[in-house]
Amino acid sequence: MASIDFTAQTTLVTGASSGIGAAFARALAKRGSDVILVARRIDRLQELASELEREHGVRATPIALDLSRRGAGQILAGEVAARGLTVTGLVNNAGFGTDGPFHEEDPDRLQDEITVDVANVVDISRAFIEPLRQAGRGILVNVASMAAYLPGPDMAVYSACKAFVLNFTEALWFESRSSGLRVLSLAPGLTRTEFFDELAGGAYRGSYQTPEQVVETGLRSLDRGNRRPSVVSGRGNAIAAGAGRFFSRRRAVLLSGSAGARSRNTAGLAASAAG
Repeated sequence: MASIDFTAQTTLVTGASSGIGAAFARALAKRGSDVILVARRIDRLQELASELEREHGVRATPIALDLSRRGAGQILAGEVAARGLTVTGLVNNAGFGTDGPFHEEDPDRLQDEITVDVANVVDISRAFIEPLRQAGRGILVNVASMAAYLPGPDMAVYSACKAFVLNFTEALWFESRSSGLRVLSLAPGLTRTEFFDELAGGAYRGSYQTPEQVVETGLRSLDRGNRRPSVVSGRGNAIAAGAGRFFSRRRAVLLSGSAGARSRNTAGLAASAAG
């Protein structure tokens, strides 16, 4: 199957103001796709939109929306329709994580996390899935995480959210196989983005990819056709994600918890010292 022709397409990207979302927007615009940029920070979206229009000659439309609001799908569908646009591709990238023992976490923050990472991924996907399938030439990418593949002690809600995204997207892949829409769950590992600004422990130890490397993995997989419902970015990450299949559930949780504690140790000590 040939690479995707984006030159007559419009792709909506959530979480487009920075990190993986901005990298997706740049890569898609470089391929010729018009883009709809969605995030909270309108100033960043406008700056990115100007860059993409100037450098690639595409139409870039910024839409400011806080995705912790419920019902984001219908809100976005209305905003898109009001601008006379038709979405042929979708990248659900917006998300954030919380860390720490579950019993110590802020309930309101957890609710926002579930809304952004799960509820609005479903809501936005449902709002646009029919035009995506009818167009039959674009992509639906839901950004999951390495955390989707194992339980995450001290990131219990985040890991569970991303496990939902993985399973949800793989099911959509099956349902959409005959439509021409290419569906993919993309799982980054440690990536140099603002994600860790949200975490109490700061950055983790380990090997980091750039957002551009993560996006390249996703687009390369999509270019090969609709053969895979999910892909993990980075060879080492892919091996680690697959390793969980060889352990009992008990053993997997123990290993995941121990590995997470080790990777957070340095960052946690640094944060404590700074505080």
